[in-house]
Amino acid sequence: MGVLSLLLLLPVLGAAAIALLPGNDRQLIRKVAISAASVTLIFSWGLIGGFDGANPALQFVEHVPWNVRMGTSYALAIDGISFPMVLLATLLSLIAILASASIKERVKGYYMLMLLLETAMLGVFMAQDWTLFYVFWELTLIPLFFLIDRWGGKNRQTASLNFVLYTMGGSVFMLVSMLMLYDAMPLHNFGMAEMAAAGSALSEHKQVLIFLGFLIGFGVKMPIFPIHGWLPLAHVEAPSPVSILLSGILLKMGSYGLIRAATTLPEAVLSMQGILAGLALFSLIYGGLLAWRQSDMKGMIAYSSISHMGVVLLGIATLNQTGLTGAVMQMVAHGLVAGALFLLIGLLYERTHTRDINDYSSLMRVMPKFAFFTVLAFIGAVGMPGTAGFVAELHAIVGGFARWGWVVVLLSIGVMISAAYAIRTIGRLFTGPVSRKMQGIEDLRTSEMAAAGILSIGILSIGIFPATALDMMSASIIQVSGIFGG
Repeated sequence: MGVLSLLLLLPVLGAAAIALLPGNDRQLIRKVAISAASVTLIFSWGLIGGFDGANPALQFVEHVPWNVRMGTSYALAIDGISFPMVLLATLLSLIAILASASIKERVKGYYMLMLLLETAMLGVFMAQDWTLFYVFWELTLIPLFFLIDRWGGKNRQTASLNFVLYTMGGSVFMLVSMLMLYDAMPLHNFGMAEMAAAGSALSEHKQVLIFLGFLIGFGVKMPIFPIHGWLPLAHVEAPSPVSILLSGILLKMGSYGLIRAATTLPEAVLSMQGILAGLALFSLIYGGLLAWRQSDMKGMIAYSSISHMGVVLLGIATLNQTGLTGAVMQMVAHGLVAGALFLLIGLLYERTHTRDINDYSSLMRVMPKFAFFTVLAFIGAVGMPGTAGFVAELHAIVGGFARWGWVVVLLSIGVMISAAYAIRTIGRLFTGPVSRKMQGIEDLRTSEMAAAGILSIGILSIGIFPATALDMMSASIIQVSGIFGG
């Protein structure tokens, strides 16, 4: 068995072990889930030693033919674009499970679904066959539907149904595009490399038609305007640990898939470059304005995700090395920042049972540890120098300027809007008179500080010492940009 197959199997083994445990032993179930997620994290991060960042080729390759006649195979591999996503997925999965102490009902099913969701997410980033990619893509829907529907808020049924319908609707377009590309190949094969070779040989008109299906399918998951309707409700109603994975990883699946589709259909992306940039700039301003209007803190972070993913789409649309570097770096940075914010807001909600920003004031005196990590997370969300978001946005701005000139100044408007609602939120939470009903709130516990601290260290370490992350992804990004002459 290859190392990537073993990585996929570890969370499944954890879920199987939980299935054999008595359902009334909550602590044992939680310990097994944490252990499984920890082992998966250690194993994935241990692959760094064997990963050659200077090599743009696929690494840790596994390939087993499934159906030779149809051209399907069990193919796994990682490169400098997918490997950071794998590392991020295992990290946030552990953080989400650590943050799930408030789950008291149907604990067994909850932790099993969380571990199965981790396997499905990892499979999306490691698959090198479009059929396998599609299987893992759809597998994420099953645990997420039940996690929202069974453990969510009062409108959880509507939220879970909206999420599934939007995602499945987008998946239909993605599947049609895959089949059209498959049918256009002289030698039918679902391998990503083989499809990319065949796709680049198609006429521009055919490429555009096929790429539109991919854009809708992946755009729903990112999400981009106007196919973002599922996101705010799903984030607000989902349990906070699930929101960590929704925003931190699930959105990145869409942008990762879009990068793979772009390399498969380069002429289509080149012809639609301006349209993609327009959607990106509109999404980042639109999402920021809606986030600024929210009083529900989870809703605010949800809408801010639309804005941040607009930066990712803009970086992809540049099709040059600097912009693509900004896109991939923003995927990592937003995963860390959104994970930290949903973690902290979820912990605050457990203590106060309200997410309305107007119900709080002067928490700095009551919860100084919580205040420190929250302010740091918002600074990261704004993209201040010294944080991972700054490195990402700077690359996106430079790459955008190289392609479109001063038009990219609109990205700065989105950054200013982000700063506006971040400053407002910090002011409402941590200044003013201490409310009587907030005086007895418990500050962060040791385990909660550890979870928030790990994400904060990631935000700062990438911001201050970005070379390690950039070296990991640079060779693969150079290869991708070379496809477009960038």
